[in-house]
Amino acid sequence: MIQSLVRRIHYRVERFLALDNWGEILLLALSLAGLAVANSSLAPTYFHALHAPLGVGPATLSVEQWVNDLAMALFFLLVGLEIKREMVGGDLSSPSQIALPGIAALGGVLFPVLIYIALNRGHADALAGWATPAATDIAFALAALSAFGRGLPRSAFLFLSSLAIFDDLAAILIIALFYSGGLSWPDLGLAALALAVLVGMNRLGVRRLAPYLVVGLALWVTVLRSGIHATMAGVLLALTIPLGSEEDEAAGRSPLHRLESALHPVVYFGVLPLFGFANAGVSFQGLDWSSLLDPVPLGIALGLFLGKQLGVFAFTLGAVRLGLAQLPAQVGWGTLYGIAMLCGIGFTMSLFIAGLAFPDAALAGEAKLGVFSGSLISALGGGLWLVVARRKA
Repeated sequence: MIQSLVRRIHYRVERFLALDNWGEILLLALSLAGLAVANSSLAPTYFHALHAPLGVGPATLSVEQWVNDLAMALFFLLVGLEIKREMVGGDLSSPSQIALPGIAALGGVLFPVLIYIALNRGHADALAGWATPAATDIAFALAALSAFGRGLPRSAFLFLSSLAIFDDLAAILIIALFYSGGLSWPDLGLAALALAVLVGMNRLGVRRLAPYLVVGLALWVTVLRSGIHATMAGVLLALTIPLGSEEDEAAGRSPLHRLESALHPVVYFGVLPLFGFANAGVSFQGLDWSSLLDPVPLGIALGLFLGKQLGVFAFTLGAVRLGLAQLPAQVGWGTLYGIAMLCGIGFTMSLFIAGLAFPDAALAGEAKLGVFSGSLISALGGGLWLVVARRKA
């Protein structure tokens, strides 16, 4: 009887964890909770807790840094594993398929930057934030696509995931070149060494996960210390995890499949909700909403909402028409335009860049308005577009 009860409980837990929409609900709920707390009387306690040091000795970071740099590295690791699996034998296996999100990301970076510069030319302080609308928040963009894109093929989610990875790589490069206090070349060298070890283990046929995870942790530490956003260590580690044969993959025995299965509940029920609570807490106290039409917030909002969708769609259309790439399987132009709109959800990445670009509190406050407004309109607009497009299909 006890064994039967245990089996029933285990079955129900598995069914619960298999429902990705619960992860989306948790992300949305805790994001709204973070936003509410940040604008309530509990705001001082909330921000103090986020910035409180946690760790021992040199392994001490703020709570917010642990969430954004370590926990989110697990999210990028999971996304990277999914993309690698599709690159080896799935919807991203041909050069033209993997080229499309890269080309689309390029348009999604250029157009927002041009719109922002056009609205802020002649203002040196304001121009410092030119890269703010260039970013896409991959976590919130994927959550929005999951919420509004019910019934869409897996290739649609892979396209957005891949595009957002390319987009984040561009954002990290921009931060390193234009907003960083300087890179640590010794740590970059150690990171390259760790990556070389991971590639070597893959080439030698090492299939145990433990060595990859140990060296992957060293890769994360060195990338973090180098001055580059540590989440990229997750992507690099994912690309070195062995996939194995088709038989192993089908049976769930490959190292990649085992790690992906283990990470899935951790990311969707732990990492993403924590990320939402820690990063959605944007305080609007003291901000003047009438300044939304000023050049800085307007440039950011229009860059995210118009620049992203136009850039992603135009470059995608051009690449397909020129024969450089092909549309994802079972994804039409209507669906792709909705995905392009969701790329305007810059949110945490845009806020991060704005924080580096604007030491002045007034401009930083205006940038918050622009990021929040542009991201919200992109989420709602893209979601509505996808719902209507699905009904017409």
